[in-house]
Amino acid sequence: MFNRELTQLLMPVVTDLGLECLGVEYSPSQGNGLVRVYIDAAGRAVTVDDCEAVSRQVSATLDVNDPIPGRYTLEVSSPGLDRPLYAPEQFARFAGRAAKVEVNLAIAGRRRFQGTILGVEGEDVLLEQDGTPVRIAHANIHKAKLVPQYEEPAGKPGKGKKTR
Repeated sequence: MFNRELTQLLMPVVTDLGLECLGVEYSPSQGNGLVRVYIDAAGRAVTVDDCEAVSRQVSATLDVNDPIPGRYTLEVSSPGLDRPLYAPEQFARFAGRAAKVEVNLAIAGRRRFQGTILGVEGEDVLLEQDGTPVRIAHANIHKAKLVPQYEEPAGKPGKGKKTR
């Protein structure tokens, strides 16, 4: 729940810089917690300058609002190949791609799923698990991320039989 509150506080700060705030994660730790802010840039890669600008503005916002007790480290990051998914809109954007999803409350005895994102209906994410569609309430999702897709470099032979 605290991650959602932090996201609501910091999303406008990131948006004002012309970037998208994908989500915020807070990991408390004895002595020094971690606040990680994931950002994206429409139509281009996230730059170091983007991360620095967001870091300065987010740091100032956290200093003024003081929502985190004690010490913490602030990290601003692009989403990477295993992009975390936070909102139903993000699942919809990546329909057809494979994702790993962990849920808070088990569904049919499972808490971990991996399969193709079929789409979103309302606040439910539809995922194909072992050939069967699974409906997961967004509120039940603890953590989700895309499964990276690696492609063979052009001109390189794939695995298989050697020919002479």
